[in-house]
Amino acid sequence: MDLLLWRHAEAFELEPDSDDLQRALTPKGERQARRVAAWLNRHMSAGTRVLCSPARRTRQTADALGRDFRVLPVLAPDAAPEALLQAANWPDARAPVLIVGHQPTLGMTAAVLLTGSPEPWPLRKGALIWLRHRERDGQGQTMLHGLVGPDLV
Repeated sequence: MDLLLWRHAEAFELEPDSDDLQRALTPKGERQARRVAAWLNRHMSAGTRVLCSPARRTRQTADALGRDFRVLPVLAPDAAPEALLQAANWPDARAPVLIVGHQPTLGMTAAVLLTGSPEPWPLRKGALIWLRHRERDGQGQTMLHGLVGPDLV
């Protein structure tokens, strides 16, 4: 199973007395989202299931793909890595899963899968971690398949 963790692109700063879930992408964030989305559309399977946080900035990031996606409240900011993995049906999903979400959840999820420890690994805005789970000699293995930043595509 492939699990792709995509942090939303650059968003406007949170204004006092405003709703964090309503923050939008900046013009730079819109460009970041388009660049990474174009790369994803060239490299990921057409059958990839796309799951997204309900935050406006993640929905705008996912919109850049031009594919259908499902908004899940359990992927909101400060979600637990366990909730993310359950939503993705890790490692048993039949199709690849792309999750568009937030820090620190995405970095912690990658750390858990690769090291077994929920460390707060940093992940730049607009960046993507591609993980792959496979069975080898009767044992499950999780590998880092790729890491892409919006300035690298």
